[in-house]
Amino acid sequence: MIEFAKLHGAGNDYIAIDGRGVSRDWGALSLEMSRLNFGVGGDGIVLVQDSDRAQIRMRVFNPDGSEAEMSGNGIRLFAKFVIDRKIALPGPQGLIVETGGGVRTVWPRTCGGKMDAARVAMGKPVFEPALIPVAGNVAAGRDRVIDHRMRAGGIELAVTCLSVGNPHAVAFLEEPVDQFPLHEVGPEVENHDDFPNRINFEIVNVLERSRIKARIFERGAGETLSSGTGSTAAAVASRLHGMVGDEVSVLVPGGELMVAWDGSGEAFLEGPAVEVFTGIWPD
Repeated sequence: MIEFAKLHGAGNDYIAIDGRGVSRDWGALSLEMSRLNFGVGGDGIVLVQDSDRAQIRMRVFNPDGSEAEMSGNGIRLFAKFVIDRKIALPGPQGLIVETGGGVRTVWPRTCGGKMDAARVAMGKPVFEPALIPVAGNVAAGRDRVIDHRMRAGGIELAVTCLSVGNPHAVAFLEEPVDQFPLHEVGPEVENHDDFPNRINFEIVNVLERSRIKARIFERGAGETLSSGTGSTAAAVASRLHGMVGDEVSVLVPGGELMVAWDGSGEAFLEGPAVEVFTGIWPD
């Protein structure tokens, strides 16, 4: 049997498992456990493993069983899971976590001896087309893919592409994001030939210089109530276009996240981390 905890960050929910010293098909388990009506329900698994590069290692598995490089909300929930259980504790420089997208630092905020929020160093955004990646025909002659014209779901889009540990395509809309047919268009963008490793897709309304509104279609998960990397990508793309300043509140269906990026260095994400319940999965 497998002990687990269910957590969420602004509605983006993950199942946390201590997998140290355990060998199994974690992707298959994520597929089973993430099913709402037949399993625990959630946006995937965050898995604790030992690391030889950092204090602890996080692996992220999507509901379809695929493995993601990084999750901005997931790493906060992961940090709460390991800190509250004293599996790993932050030092003076924070909690140092190995992820598939690189080593990341988490600075937790505690209340009553438990972590309730955190700030995460998301790394320096990557714009080089080959590293996102985007297809060679899209990347040809470009050092950045900005306002790339593509068609998906019968709709013309202009997307800005970047990586924040995983790949993203961001589209700015004049129409309210709430009215956009994301469930129809999202899968076509995710699996478009322009993106050889599939891609996460964000649609954005810029509300003012310090606030944007986004909906997020995650690779391997579908639309989620929030996404840390998706919110970061949306804010970074907005800053890249000169639409916002260095600090942005990102409004998503599940709540609000804060992103800071100065236009050249590392991006930072801040948001809540809530434990909902614990349980035992029959194995």
